[in-house]
Amino acid sequence: MKKILLHACCGPCSIYPLDTLRSKDFEVYGLFYNPNIHPYTEFKKRRDQLAEYAQQQNWQVIFDDEYRLDEYLQEVVHRESRRCQMCYNMRLRRTAQIAKKGNFDAFSSTLLVSPFQKHELIRELGENIAEQYDIPFYYEDFRPGFKEATIKSKELEMYRQQYCGCIYSERDRYYRPQKKKGGK
Repeated sequence: MKKILLHACCGPCSIYPLDTLRSKDFEVYGLFYNPNIHPYTEFKKRRDQLAEYAQQQNWQVIFDDEYRLDEYLQEVVHRESRRCQMCYNMRLRRTAQIAKKGNFDAFSSTLLVSPFQKHELIRELGENIAEQYDIPFYYEDFRPGFKEATIKSKELEMYRQQYCGCIYSERDRYYRPQKKKGGK
């Protein structure tokens, strides 16, 4: 049985990848490392929901409980147009480092379940990081299970976030600039 470290952004996005990897006889461990999530109350809700789900699934998850928003902001400031790339890189790199240190056979991410994420970029970064750390990146397109996992998360009454997590995605989700009078 191969041991894999699965970066987990939240509980709902973990459902399908966890089930799929277990069905392929992977021994799956999780890692909650998400310095992008803003505000802290959102970070806490996602962490707590993942912890509850992990307990229900008898799934061992490593939790980085530090609220590392400043690290994320320092990484993306003045590179906002590339913020997703910077964010994916931070999270995949940390996952690879821990996987290498923990003698895992591979690493992956629940980001691969979302149709809203940039899959080719995640794959490219994962493969580059895999080479740097000499540990395989396991890529699988988990998007076919997104709808099924959404339904299951609702049935389980899981907390479901309304935006990716970062301050920019929160703005894009909720802020609607008012049009100026006179069409200007």
